[in-house]
Amino acid sequence: MGIASTPTVTLGNRFARELPELAVTWQAEEAPGPRLLVLNEPLAAELGLDPAWLRGDGLGLLAGTAVPEDATPVAQGYAGHQFGGFVQRLGDGRALLLGELTRPDGVLRDLHLKGSGRTPFARGGDGRAVVGPMLREYVVSEAMHALGIPTTRSLAVVGTGRTVRRETPLPGAVLARVAASHLRVGSFQYARATGDADLLRRLADHAIARHHSVASYPALFEAVVAAQAALIARWMLVGFVHGVMNTDNMTISGETIDYGPCAFLDAYDPGAVYSSIDHAGRYAYGNQPAIAEWNLARLAEAMLPILHDDEEQAVAVAVEALGGFRRRYHAEWSAGMGAKLGLSPEAAAPLVDELLALLREKGIDYTSFFRTLPRTVIHDDEGLNDWIARWRALGPDTAAMDRVNPAYIPRNHLVEEALAAAVDDDLEPVTRLLDAVTHPYDERPELARYAAPAPPDFGAYRTFCGT
Repeated sequence: MGIASTPTVTLGNRFARELPELAVTWQAEEAPGPRLLVLNEPLAAELGLDPAWLRGDGLGLLAGTAVPEDATPVAQGYAGHQFGGFVQRLGDGRALLLGELTRPDGVLRDLHLKGSGRTPFARGGDGRAVVGPMLREYVVSEAMHALGIPTTRSLAVVGTGRTVRRETPLPGAVLARVAASHLRVGSFQYARATGDADLLRRLADHAIARHHSVASYPALFEAVVAAQAALIARWMLVGFVHGVMNTDNMTISGETIDYGPCAFLDAYDPGAVYSSIDHAGRYAYGNQPAIAEWNLARLAEAMLPILHDDEEQAVAVAVEALGGFRRRYHAEWSAGMGAKLGLSPEAAAPLVDELLALLREKGIDYTSFFRTLPRTVIHDDEGLNDWIARWRALGPDTAAMDRVNPAYIPRNHLVEEALAAAVDDDLEPVTRLLDAVTHPYDERPELARYAAPAPPDFGAYRTFCGT
């Protein structure tokens, strides 16, 4: 691994220094032919990084092959429940935490790589990533950020110049990702499994310092519950399906992380499953709130030794705090659905369940319905016409609706179209899609196809995680 040629980039090693039991010092794999595919210049500027430098001499930083001299890249260790089954040792099998960047405003952000080669946590994987899934994470995470949903963000995708074997040979790539941190529920599960109470406390102290200004470990758990309740409600409001809500994919910060087999709803369907590996529908769209609550219960189990000295008291503390998830989720969901309908939560409540049942029965596109509702005079369905008449009688604020109901999301058929072109070395469709989804509320006539539902011949959609 080389040394970056600029003195202006400083990467802290706080995680590696404070939690060495959860960190394995490692280096990124060399890239035989690195090439910048896409760079998030606004994010680079937020981080105090020079976009022009990143496009040139700084390319090695984005690929992990040239880092500041005092940096300590590490693969992070964590455990996790994967589709309900516990695995004690997962960790960053194809990822590296390069270190922590301090933004000009003093805020700390992780700089992390995905697809940077095998680590000691790789198990049977090759540690590499390919262009399509890395660009998917870039597009979807930046769309989520534009929608106001807490998320890790994508700084760049760099082609490695290496061919990677999947079902077919594919061009390799590395994603440079930025996050409030990469602490996960699985991080606490890993620490608990060691039986080291001091490690568990230090991990909790680290989480408090990075994310939640609270005075106790029970308050930390309550803060994570609140953050996740708000996050999942926002997913549900925009029709986002994460696809693989394992406990190692739930952050302590409350950011969305690890965009693998993710997708957005087309027709409204609580049972929607897009992930090719979710055979039983565990992580279906409508299951996401319950799965989040289940994951938080696993966090509570991991934190029990530090919630109270007495185990029974610790369980009582955890149960009480976890009980707040449904209340907080319902409040966030109700407020958000009211806003989508231009009404107060109280006024909207009697209409919401009936509307969702109608959307499901008729197979109506979720995003398009809410965006066009303020301008819908007569619908071609009698049941919806009756519902719309009752909704209009409540005097909705239709102007406000356009500020919360997006015109553009990363529609599945457009994402696939853009990724297929990128694999063939045509990045223009990705650029056009990003232009639409990073300004989701600003409707433009020339972007009409980006607001349209999938064509009938698009068929059933399946997503893949890329490993």
